[in-house]
Amino acid sequence: TWKWVVGPMFLYLCERLVRFWRSQQKVVITKVVIHPFKTIELQMMKKGFRMEVGQYIFVKCPAVSKLEWHPFTLTSAPEEDYFSIHVRIVGDWTEGLFNACGCDKQEFQDAWKLPKIAVDGPFGTASEDVFSYETVMLVGAGIGVTPFASVLKSVWYKYCHDATNLKLKKIYFYWLCRDTHAFEWFADLLQSLEAQMQERNNAEFLSYNIYLTGWDETQATHFAVHHEEEKDVITGLKQKTFYGRPNWENEFKTIAGKHPSSRIGVFLCGPEGLADTLNKQSISNSEADPRGVHFIFNKENF
Repeated sequence: TWKWVVGPMFLYLCERLVRFWRSQQKVVITKVVIHPFKTIELQMMKKGFRMEVGQYIFVKCPAVSKLEWHPFTLTSAPEEDYFSIHVRIVGDWTEGLFNACGCDKQEFQDAWKLPKIAVDGPFGTASEDVFSYETVMLVGAGIGVTPFASVLKSVWYKYCHDATNLKLKKIYFYWLCRDTHAFEWFADLLQSLEAQMQERNNAEFLSYNIYLTGWDETQATHFAVHHEEEKDVITGLKQKTFYGRPNWENEFKTIAGKHPSSRIGVFLCGPEGLADTLNKQSISNSEADPRGVHFIFNKENF
C-alpha cells in the first residue's frame, strides 16, 4: 500500500510548498474603490503576477484572520498593470476586510495604513477559452457575472489594439440576477463599453441582455411605463432590461440561424440547474453534420 500512497503524498506536499511560497510574496494594495451597496474593489500589484481572463485567486488578510483563505474571481484584464477583485460585504470576514481597509471611515486612508494581503494563484477556469471561438454566448447568473468583467475588458483591449487579428467577432452576453443593485459596478462597466463601441461605430460587436428574475409583475409594470425612454431607468443602458427568465430554446435557435456552419462557445458561470438547461440546449441545437452549427458548452459552478 505504501508504494501507492508515497507518490501522491509527495506530489501533494510539493504543491502545498509551492502554494505557501507564492502566498509569502509581497502584495501591494494600490487602490481601494468603494462601490454602492457595500461592495469594494481592491486593486493590487504583485511581482511576477500573470493572469488570464476569468481566473480566480485565494486571498488571506492576516489582520482579519491568520488562517482563512477566500476565493475571489479576478475582475481586471491581463492588459491592465494591476489585478483587481470585487468584494461584496456579506459576512464576518468580508466585514473585517471592509473595516481593515478603512472603508468605514470618512477621511482619506493613507496607503501605509492598508492591511497586508496574501494572494495565492491565479487558478484557471473554462472562461480562458473564450478567444478560441468567433462567436460566443456568455451567461452570468448573479455573482457569476464577475468573471465576465475580466473577459469583456480583455476583449475590448484586444479589439482596440488589433481588431483584424482578433478571432472573436461577436459576443452574446446574458446577465441573470434578482436585482442589479448589488452589482452596479458591472452595469457601470457595460455603460463604458457601450459608449466606446458607439464611438467606434461598432455597436453590434457586443449584444447583451439583462434579465431581472426577482421582480414581480407590479414592479415590472411600473418600470414598463418608461420603456420608450432612450435609456433604461434601472441600469442607465440603452438596452432595455427584461423581467423574468430568458426562453433559452428561442435564444439558441436565433443565434444558430445568424451563425450557420460555425462553432459557438457557450460559457456559463452560475448554478448547476442552469448548467443542465444550457447543456441540453447546446446538444439539441447542434447539427449532426460536421459542417453545420455546433454549440460547445463550458461551465464553472458556484
